[in-house]
Amino acid sequence: MYKVLLIEDDPMVQEVNRQFIEQVDRFTVIGTAGNGMEGIEMIRKLQPDLVIIDIYMPHQDGLETLQQIRTEGHTIDVIAITAASDIETVRRVLQNGAFDYIMKPFKFERLKQSLENYHAFQQKLKEKEKLTQKELDALLQSNEIETRNKLPKGLNDITLQKIVHYLQEQTEPVSAEEVAEGVGLARVTARRYLEYLEKIQKVEIDIQYGGVGRPINRYIMKK
Repeated sequence: MYKVLLIEDDPMVQEVNRQFIEQVDRFTVIGTAGNGMEGIEMIRKLQPDLVIIDIYMPHQDGLETLQQIRTEGHTIDVIAITAASDIETVRRVLQNGAFDYIMKPFKFERLKQSLENYHAFQQKLKEKEKLTQKELDALLQSNEIETRNKLPKGLNDITLQKIVHYLQEQTEPVSAEEVAEGVGLARVTARRYLEYLEKIQKVEIDIQYGGVGRPINRYIMKK
């Protein structure tokens, strides 16, 4: 079992997240904290395997807490679940070693996939003492970490991940305009990322014909 600590200031969200986590095999919540200061104390006491943390919290926000976790040398992993969607926050959280970044609101399936990816990642790390480059590349790709130097000019990894996360939360195909509105981008920019995702076979295109005018391309993540 993976021991999980939840750090979230909203009691209702905290309870929903706890229920979601405990629906996933191998994961159990061993404690909850309402802010980063409480969270650090519980990390020292409980030694969890995984911390799931919000960013916007009183008394010490999630980013400060993540930085303190790294400064104190705790060998634990972190998944951020937060409403923070600005590029700078996303970048800083990822730079401090978060395993995943999930934006609110999200569906259970998105969190379940993240936890299952985490389990698969940990299992593969335990299989061998050393890895070849090929094995390491496969391991990183299994966690949906895009290889940054392969992105076309003008595209960046953080925006790509935001679009991927948005698409993963959708149950029906969505248009480039809907993606742009959902992520906070210009439509032409969203379309460039969607075309790239279609090119690398991450999304499927559903062409819908309406009345007068051109057909509309709608996109959905491949299963």
